[in-house]
Amino acid sequence: MATLLDIEDLHTQITLRHGVARAVDGVSLHVDEQEILGIVGESGCGKTMTALSIIQLLPSGGHVTSGHVFFDGVDLVRQPESAMRRLRGNDIGMVFQDPLTSLNPTVRIGDQIAEAVLLHRNVSRQQARDRAAEVLGLVGMPRPEERLDTYAHLLSGGMRQRVMIAMALACEPKLLIADEPTTALDVTIQKQILELIDDLRRRLSMAVILVTHDLGVIAGRADRVAVMYAGRVVETADTRALFDNPRHPYTEALFEALPERSVSNRDPLYSIPGMPPDLSVPVVGCPFAPRCRYATEICRQQDPPLHGDTLAHPYACFHPVGDPIDTIGWTAQSAHTSPVPTAATAHDEVRGGSAADMDGALRDGQPLLSVQNLVKDFAVTSGAILQRRTGSVSAVANVSFDVPAGTTMGLVGESGCGKTTIGRMVVGLERPTSGRIVFSGADIAHISGRERRERSRDIQLIFQDPAASMDPRMRVGPILSEPLAIQHMYQRKERRSAIDAILDEVGLPGAAVERYPHEFSGGQRQRLALARALLLEPRLVVADEPVSALDVSVQAQVLNMMRDLQDRRGLTYIFISHDLSVVRYVSDSIAVMYLGKLVEIGPGEDIYRHPVHPYTKGLIDAVPTADPTAERSKAKRGVTGELPSAINPPSGCRFRTRCPRAQEICARIEPPLRRFGAPGHLAACHFPLEPPVDDVVPGTTDGPLQVPATPPPGPSSPQLPTL
Repeated sequence: MATLLDIEDLHTQITLRHGVARAVDGVSLHVDEQEILGIVGESGCGKTMTALSIIQLLPSGGHVTSGHVFFDGVDLVRQPESAMRRLRGNDIGMVFQDPLTSLNPTVRIGDQIAEAVLLHRNVSRQQARDRAAEVLGLVGMPRPEERLDTYAHLLSGGMRQRVMIAMALACEPKLLIADEPTTALDVTIQKQILELIDDLRRRLSMAVILVTHDLGVIAGRADRVAVMYAGRVVETADTRALFDNPRHPYTEALFEALPERSVSNRDPLYSIPGMPPDLSVPVVGCPFAPRCRYATEICRQQDPPLHGDTLAHPYACFHPVGDPIDTIGWTAQSAHTSPVPTAATAHDEVRGGSAADMDGALRDGQPLLSVQNLVKDFAVTSGAILQRRTGSVSAVANVSFDVPAGTTMGLVGESGCGKTTIGRMVVGLERPTSGRIVFSGADIAHISGRERRERSRDIQLIFQDPAASMDPRMRVGPILSEPLAIQHMYQRKERRSAIDAILDEVGLPGAAVERYPHEFSGGQRQRLALARALLLEPRLVVADEPVSALDVSVQAQVLNMMRDLQDRRGLTYIFISHDLSVVRYVSDSIAVMYLGKLVEIGPGEDIYRHPVHPYTKGLIDAVPTADPTAERSKAKRGVTGELPSAINPPSGCRFRTRCPRAQEICARIEPPLRRFGAPGHLAACHFPLEPPVDDVVPGTTDGPLQVPATPPPGPSSPQLPTL
């Protein structure tokens, strides 16, 4: 294929109040026609700035200082703004990272898509509107004509991402730049979006630049990969060559930090030490040297050139991975034995009992939390004044589970399945419609507000978005001292000591109390959220998607910290996530939910290795793994279709409308929970992937239900491969 985009020695700077940041520092890349180039690295490494430099859409204070960006033979760096406006959206499409903030909330999505067509094509408004409906259908939007008059905030995250892709493709560009197109999306929606981009790339014969921090996303989609660090390309190669034989220590470290690479969930994940460099400060030597376990004196004095064993696999390193250790003077410890950072203060005692007491309760099998037949329905109303009830949303439907003290239960499923609603009911932010929530022997489901405030010290919530859960006008000190004041804990002078101790325990400096939340990175804000939850010395912490939008290296740091705190404080976690690879690493048990129903629950490792419900198997297949061969082999597997409405859920088994094994009985009768494999492994499916141990779990149905263990043969019931 001919080269479509050729970047040569590109330098981009951003003028800040305290200096100049070298956001892109000598990047050279090329993209061939119909090729997918993946750009990976941590936040702040220059991925997005490189993409924005291509289309000259830099933030305030940003400008390209030198270098060339040749697109179809034309140097875009030398083009006037008028020429770039004709190019953007026409020849080069851009999918931005956050569709909700990129879409205009006051304009219907049909008008936003049609706007690009009107700007770049000589068509009427009706023709532009017809084109908007056409591209919405092209990206898989259900009932595209009806969606044209919908506003962005009324759509789900996956739907908004489809709208962004439709806008970028409206004029059939030659190059599509997708900046983190699947960040924080469900694994099933993520898989659909990635397959959509790949399919459109082939159908429209366009090239794609896929910017992401997720190595699994790159493994199954990209033809070539460029790894960036500190505004530079440190390694680039064909996808399979890079994954099979990474040569730069930074690339190797990114792989080591993946939860799926952990042999046991009791082993700490490898965490890249330190932080990425401040790009406003000149770097002497290799920018990765302060964090590199192979670094020697030459690395700290000289900047390694981008060279390599072959022209197809260059890397910028004096001591590449795989070279004999005795020739590079390597003395650092292995990634597999990297220690977890220890805190200066350790809390051996937990309120209400010591860590040893918690272990004893765990051995005795006594649950700290018992959820029994929990139901939550939200009213659907119409009318601005009278608010007549027209229906209800079945958010949680008869869910039961136990969480022993000192353990972690992972709660997984797609958005809208009821995970967060359960978490909010456990901490008291929502009242159940019916059912019991028994915590430490007392039913807290329907207690008064005063009693709930008294018990809030025992149960704390880590919100999904730590930035949105903190007042941006308050410094960290008041944010952390506020819950202590509400609970009348400590004297005023003692609160600062308690805050300093908890900041030290989560790995933040004491000076953090003087800063505002926006002055912290994503990983640091997540540490602040955990510190705020732990200040009240709770026994149970509900963590709602605590690492969903973090880089793999920062994710490893947060997961290690949560595990370390659990061991030292005797904490019990409910870990809510859509990523089964992360949940598998942190959890002792896993509960899988679908459309308000608990469809499978059991020991974490057994659920992951031997799923028996088709939905669980589909979620596992949808999780991207850092293995190109495995990713391409499972390209057509996973959960397909859209999640049904919780206002009118399907009869019988709620998963039947998307299940490849569904039969007529699935529409008539709701499947009961039955036992499978390891003790405590239960699933509700008429046609499970493995035969059950016995018939029906007592209390889940009025009597034994005789159904076949496997579906009858025929084209309507394809056999799923076992994991």
